[in-house]
Amino acid sequence: MNPRPMYWSVRRELWENRSIYIAPLVVAGFSLFAFLISTIRPSRQRISAAFPYSAAASAVLMTGFIVAVFYCLDALNGERRDRSILFWKSLPVSDRTTVLSKASIPLAVQPLLTFAIAFATQVVMLLLSAAVLLVNGVNPATLWSRLPLLQMPLVMFYGLAAHVLWFAPIYGWLLLVSAWARRASFLWAVLPFFAILIVEKLAFGTSHFASLLKYRVQGAMVEAFAADPVKVPILRLSQLDPMRFLSSPGLWAGLAFAAACLAAAVRLRRSREPA
Repeated sequence: MNPRPMYWSVRRELWENRSIYIAPLVVAGFSLFAFLISTIRPSRQRISAAFPYSAAASAVLMTGFIVAVFYCLDALNGERRDRSILFWKSLPVSDRTTVLSKASIPLAVQPLLTFAIAFATQVVMLLLSAAVLLVNGVNPATLWSRLPLLQMPLVMFYGLAAHVLWFAPIYGWLLLVSAWARRASFLWAVLPFFAILIVEKLAFGTSHFASLLKYRVQGAMVEAFAADPVKVPILRLSQLDPMRFLSSPGLWAGLAFAAACLAAAVRLRRSREPA
């Protein structure tokens, strides 16, 4: 594959979908504003020193995931809806390159952007904390000694990478629906799952499919970490378990499903007419 069409196709996605980076920046701004208020008027409730940094990063990364979901739902449907697909198909860019460039946004580009924004947010928070401590005559080293500063960005990057890989089948499915549906992509993306849940419950009285969906949403937290992230804040490298994550059947089954969805999306884009 010629890298230049791929490069410019990704650039096109960033030009046309600025929410990919604007939304995380807005959330980062609100997080910094809230943190600034908390440093001026500290809460009486005792919380760990790392909690504000972890909470701010989680908010930015969660925003990135939400943006990625809506991006995938509109990625291939939108170009048919506004008939811009006729223009893009006239260019020497294959359907495979187009679909892969769109898939690279939630799988690579957008996660890297949100990581950079989250990391920058934590750095600014650390500087604000140091400034407030200095103003009050406290050595900032007191705070720094309570934070695993070198490990925190590595843990955040690992957690983000694990979730991106784990959510790959979700992104693949949404891109496939976007390539197929003429309108109401969100409805067609979720309706089959609700139908299966209802049929299984009424016909067999079981909820195995619901457990499978829950595992797909929460499984990265279970498989990628040695400790329970809900009960114990994940801040140190010793709390990570990459070997268990990489050997998880759920990971590889999901990646295979994502690859099948992308291959089907390429074929659909090749034959699908504008809406």
